[in-house]
Amino acid sequence: MPRANRFHLPDYVWHLTHRCHDRRFLLRFARDRRAWVGWLFEARRRFGLCVLNYQVTSNHVHLVVRDRDQGEIADSMQLLEGCVAGAYNRRKQRLGGYWQDRYSATAVETGEHLWRCMTYVDLNMVRAGVVDHPRDWPHAGYHEIVRPKERYKIVDRDAVCDVLEIGSIEELSGLYEAAVNDALARVEGRDERWTKSVAVGSRAFVQGVASELGARALRRTVRRCNDGCFVLREPSAPYDRFSGEKT
Repeated sequence: MPRANRFHLPDYVWHLTHRCHDRRFLLRFARDRRAWVGWLFEARRRFGLCVLNYQVTSNHVHLVVRDRDQGEIADSMQLLEGCVAGAYNRRKQRLGGYWQDRYSATAVETGEHLWRCMTYVDLNMVRAGVVDHPRDWPHAGYHEIVRPKERYKIVDRDAVCDVLEIGSIEELSGLYEAAVNDALARVEGRDERWTKSVAVGSRAFVQGVASELGARALRRTVRRCNDGCFVLREPSAPYDRFSGEKT
């Protein structure tokens, strides 16, 4: 499927994901995950990237960002992926690709749908059976959202309040931690709407994205998920909530 990240739709919230080449565990060492987080901070500092959440696993990354229409997303991803890959390949005296294909991007409607996307990202390593709670995985934005850092901040907590429709930053920690615990109580399997769709949200939101894409949305259709959510996906791939695409 052509990747949504190649489309330019400013002022949207995007969930970006990228896997290591051939699904290999090239991020299995904590030093490489820390390096990715360090370069994410640098991307925020250099380009003004608005980070809402992130998580680095052993073989892929998640990044939730708000587009400010300054080209900062493309510049940040180029910096992140190039520096992490280059350092790893030099250290291991390795040749070849580090990342698999292009990163994918899904436009997510703010409010209710983004709540679900954000907590889905947080529970990634819980679903994998690596930890029991997001707090136990250090390389994630969850910690900054519920317990703000004094220095080297990456997550824009004011922006998180805005997109999640939280009244004040003082409420953020408690409300977000409660939402994660609620999602943890009913954790389910992988949900590919957040990684394989061009857009996720209400019917009006998804149709609006399709309209803005214009000719680039050809061969894509708006589909309704089992829980009432709508996605913009390829017409040949029927959507199932738990197993994703069916062939």
